[in-house]
Amino acid sequence: MNTKKWFEAHFQHARVRVIAALNRKFSDIELADEAFSIACLKALSTWQTQGKPDDPVAWLIRVGSNASLDIKRKESSAFNYQNGLIEQQDQSLHTHSSIDVFDYDELRDDVLRLMFVCCHPQLNTESQLALSLKIIAGMSVGEIASAFVVKPTAMEQRITRAKRLVKKANIPFETPSVAQRSKRLKAVSLMLYLLFNEGWYATAGDAAIKTLLCDEAIRLARELLSLFPAQSELMSLLALFLFHYAKRHARLDDNQQLVALDEQTRSLWDQNMIAEGRSLMNKAMRHPALGSYQIQAAIAQVHVSAKQAADTNWVEIRRLYDHLLLLEPNPVISLNRAVVSAKIDGAQTALIEVDKLAQPLDSYRWFHTLKAGLLAELVLSEQAISSYEKALTLAPTEPEKVHILKKIAQLKS
Repeated sequence: MNTKKWFEAHFQHARVRVIAALNRKFSDIELADEAFSIACLKALSTWQTQGKPDDPVAWLIRVGSNASLDIKRKESSAFNYQNGLIEQQDQSLHTHSSIDVFDYDELRDDVLRLMFVCCHPQLNTESQLALSLKIIAGMSVGEIASAFVVKPTAMEQRITRAKRLVKKANIPFETPSVAQRSKRLKAVSLMLYLLFNEGWYATAGDAAIKTLLCDEAIRLARELLSLFPAQSELMSLLALFLFHYAKRHARLDDNQQLVALDEQTRSLWDQNMIAEGRSLMNKAMRHPALGSYQIQAAIAQVHVSAKQAADTNWVEIRRLYDHLLLLEPNPVISLNRAVVSAKIDGAQTALIEVDKLAQPLDSYRWFHTLKAGLLAELVLSEQAISSYEKALTLAPTEPEKVHILKKIAQLKS
């Protein structure tokens, strides 16, 4: 691992714990986010000369705490100066220069509290999710905008407004009551879903799979399930993550390029994860009402149950997608269903379904890669190349770019 990726890995691992601890101390999400960035910058220089500390999380919390105090001190000094005040600054800014004792059980609780604060009902759903992905997952504005299929400038404004509303509303950083948690659970679950998706289907960057994001989503899903052990949708959400992540070792080749599901070496799939996912699904399916995550997990379970690609029960998968579309009409789900139609009815039928989604998914690069694949199968090479070239304009990850260019070269040969 090169130096840049080494630091990124440590910062991503520490991020949510550090910001949660700083937010507990200062009750200011924006300040905690800024202080964490400052701490990371200091780590870049300090760790390279003095070596990595024994406890990087504790080190970043201490440095971030001091950075927060410095920021508040400067703000206080500027306020006093502008208002002609000469009295002594608030002594609370000087009493504790760092956080000296680290209770990692408390830090775990801090993370859960931070999740619920980001998903506070005073924020609308879009703002809850955007703020959560920025603060907790550390996703860039561009990555979040891609997940929501909106422009980065609009997403940046949304996140800024959400931060200011949280600060202005003085939302307490405390564990919500059972009733309050239940109300926010849907938003928190969706945040974890988007977090895992960004890890598994990376929208930007050099990596095809962002394992740290996947690991964090799975860890937080386990924490939520421990709080709500009877929630079938949480069981299904965790099962969905496990079914996908079980394929991680087969999803990339030796050159870290993506391997299509049909071409994966299935003996590399993690059978322990698959078994855990099945156990969770057995419990979840005892509940009569099917939810979105239950159906998605059921689709994933059909895939991992096939010993070979040819054994996949595509008819059952399409039936499940039809149920999912009734619950959640969504163009991306319709696009996934079109993939199944290609397996059952052929590329021409699937292309008709895909073309109906052109308007809502024009800025969705996977729409264009799927369409290109169907056109190539129908030996419409020039149109396929055009669709692949459109996908290249939509900021694919480096592995995706390599894959698309390879497909274009094959079509031109």
